[in-house]
Amino acid sequence: MRSAITRWAQRWSTRSITLRLLLAVLLMVLLALPLAGWLLTHHYRTSAIHAFDERLETTLNVIIAGVTFDPIDQQISFDRSLGDPRFEQVYSGWYWQITDHDHLTKTSRSLWDQRLPVIDNKNVSARTLRGPRGQQLRIVERDIYLAPLETPLHVSVAARDNALREDIQQFQQALWLGLGGLGALLLGVLALQVRWGLAPLRRMNVNLREVEQGTSERLDTHLPDELAMLAESMNAVLARDQRLIERSRHTAGNLAHALKTPLSVMRLLVKQLPSESRAHWEVELSRIDNAVRHHLARASAAGEGARFAPITVQNTLAALIAGLTRLAQRRHIRLRQNVDSSMRVHMDGQDLQEIVGNLLDNALRWATSEVSIGLQADGQRLLLRVSDDGPGMSAQECQAAVQRGKRLDEQRSGSGLGLAIVTDLVALYQGQMHLQRAEAGGLDVVIELPVVAR
Repeated sequence: MRSAITRWAQRWSTRSITLRLLLAVLLMVLLALPLAGWLLTHHYRTSAIHAFDERLETTLNVIIAGVTFDPIDQQISFDRSLGDPRFEQVYSGWYWQITDHDHLTKTSRSLWDQRLPVIDNKNVSARTLRGPRGQQLRIVERDIYLAPLETPLHVSVAARDNALREDIQQFQQALWLGLGGLGALLLGVLALQVRWGLAPLRRMNVNLREVEQGTSERLDTHLPDELAMLAESMNAVLARDQRLIERSRHTAGNLAHALKTPLSVMRLLVKQLPSESRAHWEVELSRIDNAVRHHLARASAAGEGARFAPITVQNTLAALIAGLTRLAQRRHIRLRQNVDSSMRVHMDGQDLQEIVGNLLDNALRWATSEVSIGLQADGQRLLLRVSDDGPGMSAQECQAAVQRGKRLDEQRSGSGLGLAIVTDLVALYQGQMHLQRAEAGGLDVVIELPVVAR
């Protein structure tokens, strides 16, 4: 039981605020309005029946005031007019009766040959019973003492309560229709109130998406007091994170640049060493230089593409591809390109240039006669493909190529960091990179990045 309650609580903890508020309002309406309707119906029924009984009791008092007993004829008489013709119409539903429980009985003409049941009661009482021809009657009755009779007389007045019941039924119908309309109105008004009340949250959500997509740098603080404080706090966190990122990048860059001068000096000094020990020092210095270049490139990478304003891919890469095209021509290599001119992505321009530049530089270094590059959009994914017709790689070599500083051919120039840097950048943008054998026999690099602007 406890685990079921816990699961239910966990499931509802993720429901939207709008749904919670509307369900709370619906529950209140479903509980409060029926209860109010029942109370009002009960009060109206009681009041209507009480008013009807008072009317019958008034008629009963008129009859009691006019009843007499003739000691000579030994008969009960009542000669006063009640002013209601229904007491003269047979089975009209309005009746009066005077009896001594024996042979003395006086009735209204409307009762004809029927009699009303008698219940001894010294005080005025009211009840519902079945009368002539199955009519449902409301009867008011009491016992009175009339001299010189020794036994009490029982006087009763009855009337059909169909009008009373119809009146109560009409009231109930009108009441429930009114309560139903009131409930619908309340739900509608409260739904509008919830929507209006949560509008700042929706606006804040839109603003957050704009910040994520890079079209806005901070959250709008023109909000209600409670949300304005939250927006200001989030802006402070965003600004602090940006300062920390910039500081880290500058620190890493400064450190890398600071190490370049000592490395250059050490390279000059190494050239003065004997040839037998020079090779070892050059290998170690090369490793240090590779590490510096790698961390410098990674420190300059912005990553988290959703925080950048959209950039046009073709404009960003135009100068880079033009330079590499000239380099390919000098090497007698054909560089084919297929770039979507209208595609825009949420990336830092330097990161995009770093990825494409490293891939093309690696392809031109290994290609025999042809290199191709393609940049296309597939929904929200950027598909980047770079292929060459070089010797290619085996599956093991493809895996090793993305490891930092790994060199597959020590006789070729380069640090071996290109693909490793690309791998780091792809990971920062939460993308994927695949290395496989190209159709031309060389290496085919395919990268997918979820950064395409809508």
